[in-house]
Amino acid sequence: MKAVVLRKAFDLASCDVATPQSKPNEVLVRVSHSGICGTDLKIFTGAMPAAYPIIMGHEITGEVVGEVGGPAGAGDRVLVDPVVFCGTCFDCRTGRTNLCPDGAVIGREVNGGFADYVVAPSSHVYPLPPSIESRTVPLIQVLTTVLHAQRRAGLGDPGALGETSSVAVIGLGVSGQLHAQLAKARGAQTVIGISRSAWKRGIAEQLGVDRTCSTDDAIASVKAATEGRGADVVVESTGVVASIADAIAMVRPGGTIVLFGIYTASEGALPFYQLYYKEPAIISARAAMPEDFPESIELVASGRVRLSPLVTHVLPVSELRHALGMLEQDTDGRMKIILEN
Repeated sequence: MKAVVLRKAFDLASCDVATPQSKPNEVLVRVSHSGICGTDLKIFTGAMPAAYPIIMGHEITGEVVGEVGGPAGAGDRVLVDPVVFCGTCFDCRTGRTNLCPDGAVIGREVNGGFADYVVAPSSHVYPLPPSIESRTVPLIQVLTTVLHAQRRAGLGDPGALGETSSVAVIGLGVSGQLHAQLAKARGAQTVIGISRSAWKRGIAEQLGVDRTCSTDDAIASVKAATEGRGADVVVESTGVVASIADAIAMVRPGGTIVLFGIYTASEGALPFYQLYYKEPAIISARAAMPEDFPESIELVASGRVRLSPLVTHVLPVSELRHALGMLEQDTDGRMKIILEN
């Protein structure tokens, strides 16, 4: 089969490799589309460790090949859950399969979706309704991680935030746009999208965000929109340490900060006294749980979360290196890049 292999950091090659063979309790998926995101870029540059040589790609959709057991059958179009876990360790037994120390991520520790075929556990593929476009399906994997984070923050839980819940989302890239939409879908009354890009703010407004503002005046704008209190929940989705300080400044006392960005910096300055004084809950989130997949698929199928406006580029998988270069440049006009087989 054809695949794009990362031999080491910065070293990509299009190769002919053996088609993977599924074992018992696994399925072979013929990949139709894969999403590319910041995690792939970090693996490519070596900022995030990976098992070289590796076929990257963890946002995967395609068609099941061959006769299999489980929820999906031959010919079914499916979404792949890339988080593999052992099922027997302490974390798995207590329901935190995403934290399994013996687990792996398809596309990081085991070969992923930037290829013609990928193998996944039969328990990790979810059939899709025909109403969802294949080119948008990889975004549902991103949505599962967003849903996991908001569940951890209590956003949408009855009584958790009260009836006047306000949510500020710092950064309106793909994950930030999904956070803003999902917060509305889960009952937040006021969602404020924050970005230095007027283009990204426009997309957020198109997708139903109540207010948007520039990064430069975000703290004052959030305070003005919340009668001076600050937001009940602040989602930091840029992965920039300095933005954590902004989140601390704009959250209300006793509110919640969700650190959703992946922070690879090892140090940074924060207003620690304000962190003490405001007593916010600080939530981080890693990957997603199995139960996040059916709900995320339903959210998209019902139209409560819209994905199509976020897909700005569809490229052949052979252009992975070019797509990674596009990710390195945060420019207007580029949101989600989908690779097509």
